[in-house]
Amino acid sequence: MSAPHPIVPVKRALLSVFDKSGMEDFAKELARLGVELVSTGGTAKLIAGTGAAVRDISDLTGFPEMMDGRVKTLHPKVHGGLLAVRDNPTHKASMEEHEIGAIDLVVVNLYPFEATIAKGASYDETIENIDIGGPAMIRSAAKNHAYVTVVVDPNDYEPVLEAIRQQGGVPYELRQKLGAKAYARTAAYDSVISNWFAQTLGYNDIPYRTFGGKLAEVMRYGENPHQWAAFYTSGDKRPGVASMQQLQGKSLSYNNLNDTDAAFELISEFDPSTPTVAIIKHANPCGVATGTSLTDAYLKAHRCDPVSAFGGIVALNSEIDAATATEIVKIFTEVIVAPSASDEAQKIIATKKNLRLLVTGALADPKAAGVTFKSLAGGMLVQSRDNGRLDQLELKVVTKKQPTVAELADLKLAWQVAKHVKSNAIIYVKDGATVGIGAGQMSRLDSSRVAHRKSIDAAQAAGLEGALTQGSVVASDAFFPFPDGMLAAVEAGATAVIQPGGSMNDQAVIDAADEKGVAMIFTGMRHFRH
Repeated sequence: MSAPHPIVPVKRALLSVFDKSGMEDFAKELARLGVELVSTGGTAKLIAGTGAAVRDISDLTGFPEMMDGRVKTLHPKVHGGLLAVRDNPTHKASMEEHEIGAIDLVVVNLYPFEATIAKGASYDETIENIDIGGPAMIRSAAKNHAYVTVVVDPNDYEPVLEAIRQQGGVPYELRQKLGAKAYARTAAYDSVISNWFAQTLGYNDIPYRTFGGKLAEVMRYGENPHQWAAFYTSGDKRPGVASMQQLQGKSLSYNNLNDTDAAFELISEFDPSTPTVAIIKHANPCGVATGTSLTDAYLKAHRCDPVSAFGGIVALNSEIDAATATEIVKIFTEVIVAPSASDEAQKIIATKKNLRLLVTGALADPKAAGVTFKSLAGGMLVQSRDNGRLDQLELKVVTKKQPTVAELADLKLAWQVAKHVKSNAIIYVKDGATVGIGAGQMSRLDSSRVAHRKSIDAAQAAGLEGALTQGSVVASDAFFPFPDGMLAAVEAGATAVIQPGGSMNDQAVIDAADEKGVAMIFTGMRHFRH
């Protein structure tokens, strides 16, 4: 094929859209510029209502729409007009023989499959919202971008119109980008459909997996300044970073979004009837607490690790009020995220112009099923979301000593937090607040010791002697392979332990706990987070 012409005059356009925003003005301007308009169904009626001349697709194909509109554009006079290589003599001869006219511009957007599944539609309704003709036309036009312009996004109407006004057609470079965007759209669309099928059918080992997203924001950089980064939304309606509204503050960075997601997923574990605050640093909590109020919870959470809390993310499980906002702004904080914020709280936070305030409207459902993925070199790991919770488990006391009522409440809190701490995770809790957190160490013994050491520093910062861990309980995200990690926690002051169990050395760990006179619970569920 010869090199594509830089400008292909736009003489005929095929318009068929579900999302009709901007279509009236776009079609009227195309008609004013002398472009012949061909359209389908509701789009044709919309265009005709503007007074612009429009040719029905059935008139072009000589074939009526049928089967409730399932078959209308799947026709040689449509796809021949899109796919023909116009410099190819054989193609040109076929077009003349079969009276196939060239189509220079295709504007298509798709049935709202993502919105259909988001509203919980029935199986049959969902299937009906799988677009067939639209993706076929998009792919044909995008493949033949040497001659054809394809538009899948109303935001591209004006650049295309301006090119036609100025040059009579669309430059090749823009046709290339629009073609790439078109394939990205159909790929994302098909990924949602295939993942819906896999989830609906319980087909977890489906041979191919794809995940699509829509660009929400290009970041200044990634985790580090030399890395490129962007945020793409999947269409999942789960409350969180994709659905949040930023009320104030400078733009969010890659690390801000990553940390905020970790913070909000953690805080969503806690029912809003119990005021709870989490402070996150580098995707790990450095303090989590429940309290009589959000202010009380924040102060308790902050006490756990006041050094790490500087420049952190603060997440709250209910509407942030003025009193809590007043406490938070006393130190440098990167982000505050909550379901909502009172007017008074917003005014207080506004005194710190760079502080980001995000509201999500609701908490995420910690029990909801879902799929998460992680990239590896040459592939990706896919797994179901960790939606395991204590209320699903049968807790088993394995020691002679039973935990007290107060210890049991703290053990449950420690376990909820451990689920959101990087492994190996050790969480000390006392009186409804974390008092020591050990995260990401290479051994569980190290995590026990690191958390205790930090609790000594926190006690000094609070003007107290000893360690905050004295008289606490402790949670481990996975089993203790040997008694040493558990014994280190007991030496730090823990009086009760919660862990999954399941080690070959469980009995040795139980015996050590009995010897030290501490209570221990097995949950039977591990919460690794790497």
